[in-house]
Amino acid sequence: MAVAVISEFNPFHNGHKYLIETAKKLTNEPVIAIMSGSFTQRGEAAVTDKFSRAKTALENGVDLVLELPTVYAVANAQRFAFGGVQIAKSFDCVKYLAFGCESGNVDSLKNALNAVENSAVNEIVSQKMSEGDYYPRALQSAVNEIFGEETAMVLSSPNNILAVEYLKNLADTDIQPLAVKRIGTAHDSDKACEEFASASLVRSILRSGENAGKYVPSVASEITFPENLERIMLYKLRMMSAKDFSLLPDVNEGLENRIVDAVKKYNSLEEIISYVKTKRYTHARLRRIMICALLDITENLQRTPIGYVRVLGFTKEGASLLKNCHLAVITSVAKAMKADSDITKLLEKDVLATDIAALAYNDIDRCGNDYIQQIVKM
Repeated sequence: MAVAVISEFNPFHNGHKYLIETAKKLTNEPVIAIMSGSFTQRGEAAVTDKFSRAKTALENGVDLVLELPTVYAVANAQRFAFGGVQIAKSFDCVKYLAFGCESGNVDSLKNALNAVENSAVNEIVSQKMSEGDYYPRALQSAVNEIFGEETAMVLSSPNNILAVEYLKNLADTDIQPLAVKRIGTAHDSDKACEEFASASLVRSILRSGENAGKYVPSVASEITFPENLERIMLYKLRMMSAKDFSLLPDVNEGLENRIVDAVKKYNSLEEIISYVKTKRYTHARLRRIMICALLDITENLQRTPIGYVRVLGFTKEGASLLKNCHLAVITSVAKAMKADSDITKLLEKDVLATDIAALAYNDIDRCGNDYIQQIVKM
């Protein structure tokens, strides 16, 4: 048996180490990490490359690291969770899905899921969104109205919302959810607590040139800076028409026209996002749209089923788990790119994402790392 963890490890910090240690302690099983690759849900390049993050994960208790395809890694919570669970359930040996959340209580998460799927709640959500509200806030308000404050509060944190999405996607499987209560600091907190700091704070420390060694098992030697992609992002946006934008995920209700107007008026990504931002279209959602624009990830592409698992690294025990997978196992990108087109449609975006993210370092990294970099073996 094995326990899966869907992750970004951006970067791998002491909170992640605690999650892995707890999962192993509770199950006594090897851990499969399904990890975002070169870009993340924040709509940014990962702070360091996926192979370095995979190596750190393997050094700290993970047994097998697989890449979550980029088209799902930069998606909203619903699709991010869907993609991760699709890979987890492709392994016969996966019996648990472990995740960190503020609740730490599976029953309260299940109550929240029942509320999310309630028809009365969804009617209220639709009404609120038609009035310009955005989904997370509309959902929490509707759940509070129908189910009460306690259940609504479960949906007040991003990790709990993601946990509820995991439960939704586990419904047709035999995989058991394993909720691990976060310790130390809250999601995106700008305050550390002893040896624990949020991933966003660690990234900030790294990018400011300070020492983050207290909060991470291993400090990255080379890191990305989002601003280094600003010019190519602006170039890409200026090349696109309203029709092009309308094909991207989460673009609807005329948002494409608002983006085109902003691109014509402003000379920075932050100004463009600020102009387009409304109650309904949050900063995070817009950053994801911009990254999808950069990588040519369309709504249709983001609905493409996952047909493969890309191996980034493994221990000896982790390698033995691959025989339990029903999907195509990719250990050579070069060979895979010559094969089935349904696989290459997603895989080529992983390759493109790595090449674009390579431009985000102060010293630009080489092109073609996905063809050159060896699988990390421990």
